[in-house]
Amino acid sequence: MKEISTKELQNLIEANNELNIIDVREVDEVATGKIKGAVNIPLGLLEFRKQELNKSEEYIMVCRSGGRSGQATKYLESQGFNVTNMTGGMLSWEGEVE
Repeated sequence: MKEISTKELQNLIEANNELNIIDVREVDEVATGKIKGAVNIPLGLLEFRKQELNKSEEYIMVCRSGGRSGQATKYLESQGFNVTNMTGGMLSWEGEVE
């Protein structure tokens, strides 16, 4: 499983890289703040909404601490997607939130 640290992701965002970030936390958790531009697909709905994702693009998975995003990364990898898990989750995130 590919992983990226919160700091590495923050550097990519600050360098204006085009990124696809999926936040797999629940809606009420995301309401407290998410990484700018991240799309919220709660982990429990991922199986039903994966058709919204494009297998030719890369996705970075985010959650509160890195556990659920790790599960999401493993699941999407098994479905043929190019995904990376952000370790540490939003608890470790020091960048901007919206």
